[in-house]
Amino acid sequence: MPDPRGKHSCTVYADGADQASHRLVYLSSGLHRGGDGSLSDLDWTKRTWDAAKAYAESKLHVVALAFALGRRWPQVLSNAVDPGWARTKMGGAGAPVDLDTGQRTQAWLATSDEPAALVSGRYWHHLRQEQPASEAADPEFQDQLIAKLGELTGVALPDW
Repeated sequence: MPDPRGKHSCTVYADGADQASHRLVYLSSGLHRGGDGSLSDLDWTKRTWDAAKAYAESKLHVVALAFALGRRWPQVLSNAVDPGWARTKMGGAGAPVDLDTGQRTQAWLATSDEPAALVSGRYWHHLRQEQPASEAADPEFQDQLIAKLGELTGVALPDW
């Protein structure tokens, strides 16, 4: 079965009857709020390329996908994380967030047994839940995104 999680996710298989056995942690960005919410040209074949807009839209789609999977697969904890502008090769030496702070939330969501980490369909920044863009939290938008991705890839989202 194809893996719907993509390369920017983390799956953890945890032992224990009292917790979810699967966790998905998707990396997004606060810039997802700049995505316009249009699903008409996901692969940018009809529009003039705009790297900043494409980045924002892709991060909006990542949040919506994380929420959709949390809704569709209730036995999976699926969350989206904004690590902040971290000092990485992508972020550069001038980024304000150190690497440890940047990775802390996704590592905590992937491994912690704390009740606060055992949630799904949430958007996180530096160990705190935040409100995502309204489209990301809209089940209708989520379903439309999954349908469009299925059309583009020829891969249907599997039932779990």
